[in-house]
Amino acid sequence: MIPDFPAPKFVPFSFRALPVDEQLQRADDFFELMNTRRTIREYSDRPVPFELIEKAITTAGTAPSGANLQPWRFVVVRDAEIKKKIREAAEKEEYESYHGRMSEKWLRRLAPLGTNEDKPFLDIAPYLIVVFRINSFVEDGETEPTYYSQESVGIAVGLLLAALHNMGLATLTHTPSPMKFLQEILGRPKNEVPFVLIPVGYPAPDAKVPDIKRKPLEEIMEMI
Repeated sequence: MIPDFPAPKFVPFSFRALPVDEQLQRADDFFELMNTRRTIREYSDRPVPFELIEKAITTAGTAPSGANLQPWRFVVVRDAEIKKKIREAAEKEEYESYHGRMSEKWLRRLAPLGTNEDKPFLDIAPYLIVVFRINSFVEDGETEPTYYSQESVGIAVGLLLAALHNMGLATLTHTPSPMKFLQEILGRPKNEVPFVLIPVGYPAPDAKVPDIKRKPLEEIMEMI
């Protein structure tokens, strides 16, 4: 017997067709903006209006998701003591990674970036946005997994980074491994799995970034 599922409801889609020249201009403008985005590890302690963080997360929440379950949670940390705890726990895990967990090949790939176990940006950046992936939920007393949650949260994080960069804010995608300490420090339930930790703020006046290049279009696209 086929279950009696709820009938879908639809509303008209509002769409405005753009002239090709405007589409191209928008594409150029957005590329030029995003091409200036860099991973920043040196931050100023200059305050950031919280309204900007709220708007960026609201934008991230427009991402598509499997079965529209929106399996993300954005925990914003600005409390200095909690940031200190996060830094201490992250540096402990990173020390183990840089001194035994990571292979020689991995370390060689990281060398041009100049990274190590020291993470002062976790203290200095005005905000830390910890993104959690919700892997299940309870409805009518039954636990159900979220669908395509890894992909859905990844897309939302991409929109979050773009939104923050569009506001003139600096970011870093930090993924200390393992990240269970984030769940514990922030008191999150077991169904919320740490996905990425993003410091947000203004770059330090003397901030520097690695001299690296992005792959050109011909290396990342194929036409069939």
